[in-house]
Amino acid sequence: MDFQDILYEERDGVARITINRPNVMNAFRGQTVEELIAAFQRAGWRREVGVIVLGGAGERAFCTGGDQSAKEGQYDGRGTIGMPIEELQSLIRDVPKPVIARVQGYAIGGGNVLATICDLTIASEKAQFGQVGPKVGSVDPGWGTALLAQIIGDKRAREIWYMCRRYTAQQAYEMGLCNVVVPHEQLDAEVDKWCAELLERSPTAIAIAKKSFNAATEHIRGVSAMGMQALSLYYGTEEAQEGTKAFVEKRKPEFRKYVK
Repeated sequence: MDFQDILYEERDGVARITINRPNVMNAFRGQTVEELIAAFQRAGWRREVGVIVLGGAGERAFCTGGDQSAKEGQYDGRGTIGMPIEELQSLIRDVPKPVIARVQGYAIGGGNVLATICDLTIASEKAQFGQVGPKVGSVDPGWGTALLAQIIGDKRAREIWYMCRRYTAQQAYEMGLCNVVVPHEQLDAEVDKWCAELLERSPTAIAIAKKSFNAATEHIRGVSAMGMQALSLYYGTEEAQEGTKAFVEKRKPEFRKYVK
């Protein structure tokens, strides 16, 4: 596949997959997700690759989730909700290589979910984490909610989703949402350092460890599949569409008028 929305590079045992849509804060559309799936499939089982780094182009954002301009009821591709995001999420877990999220800026919405699913998250002190789903008529009913609760605790996960606040990199670190926070100018050096250490470890032992860690939360895959079916129905409602319209029109949504 020829990539248009992402960048792909393999060098010194590390595959770097970068969402390359900085003009929309690295928000993903259907095509972006398809390219990310192809890239993870390429890197995930290549013997030459020991570590995968997922990042976003530019200085402002790691990823800000689904591109609302590509969503009219549903998004612009295949899959239950118009993009196979659940397939990408599962693939990040399934590849037998450690996946590092390199977060230099905003990790918001679906971008926050991607950072959550990655095995490790390394953040710049300029990074910001958070959710927007209930503000724009959306939610991630699976990995983004249930797995988040496993990682940071139920109360904090509910706060993140219900309140849709922003959290600094240091706050995210204190919650357990990222592994380390470094000065912005040291981010790439820190990522390289972690990659070099991982490449010295037994790849088979790491693959087994990853499967073992995943086994404890594997039931969430079923929750996600069921939740995506519900989400596809929700996206067809006036309530959900009000969220998208308000986002595009840069105004506050009026959700309460749809309460029955």
